[in-house]
Amino acid sequence: MISKKSGALTLAGLLMGAVFALAPAPSALAQQPALVALRATIQSIASNGATLVIRRRSGEDATIRLTPDTPVTLVVRATLADVKPGLFVGVAAAPGHGGALSALEVHIFPEAMRGTGEGSRPFDLAPGSSMTNGAIEARVDAAAGSKLTVTYKGGMQSIVVPDTTPIVSIAPGARTDLTPGAAIVARGVKGEDGVYDVRYILVGKDGLTPPM
Repeated sequence: MISKKSGALTLAGLLMGAVFALAPAPSALAQQPALVALRATIQSIASNGATLVIRRRSGEDATIRLTPDTPVTLVVRATLADVKPGLFVGVAAAPGHGGALSALEVHIFPEAMRGTGEGSRPFDLAPGSSMTNGAIEARVDAAAGSKLTVTYKGGMQSIVVPDTTPIVSIAPGARTDLTPGAAIVARGVKGEDGVYDVRYILVGKDGLTPPM
């Protein structure tokens, strides 16, 4: 059983590593070892809580290693009704009908994280996908789905959000949220021993699979 992480952490400090790693800037990628996306389910946890065996969505098993400072972030269910003008959000999207961007998922940042990872850049959720972090300037609802205007420093994106798009919010988590059967998204660097040293973990609350 993993013990609860000790020490007081601010919300921003807890989530910072996770949010930046969701969509790293190209310049950062050039300077750091390549982070591998690990979208998986926890199979087992070592008695000391330092290593977890996971089964990736692609079917193979892997082992990940945590440090005492590895942040754990909860991904919580939300609805399209929670997506309102003025909020700071992250939207993973891909070209849809007519080339318009269509949301693959939307995650709502807490106010303490406003401005984090701001901008639009390539993402690895699907071929040709992008991640846009910014403020919702406007929302227009239509039969084909809501359209969000997301603004960020230096630009904006108009993104259609179909009714079936997963909507989530992020919140502080703890090591006790990492349990067998929980779905996670993590990013880490593979060590020489074949174990991934994880920089952060997102874990779905109450059986949720993080859509990032």
